[in-house]
Amino acid sequence: MSKILVVDDVPSELEMIGRILKKAGMEVVVATNGEEAIARIQETAPDLVILDVIMPRMNGFEVIRELRGDRKTSKLPVVFCSQKNTEIDKTWGMDLGADAYITKPVDPQQLVNIVERLL
Repeated sequence: MSKILVVDDVPSELEMIGRILKKAGMEVVVATNGEEAIARIQETAPDLVILDVIMPRMNGFEVIRELRGDRKTSKLPVVFCSQKNTEIDKTWGMDLGADAYITKPVDPQQLVNIVERLL
């Protein structure tokens, strides 16, 4: 079973994304901010991270910079899932090393397809 870390500061988003992934047969771990995400990655070694951009303490762009700069996590698949939906946001996210960028509200099938493709 694949382990997915979902990082979002909005409880309803965590619940919805978690439900979609669990229904697809995946184990879900959650974090509510960027600092917690870094800790969870080290504690749980997820197979993939779904990462919001706008969060307290450490935003998603800062998190991915840290992940890509660490040899242990540089290849960890990361999917941005954000309400920031301008082309510049998507380009910036991909330039920082994201494997995919999807916008909210999440299309459940699109999310599952992307996660399965990256695993």
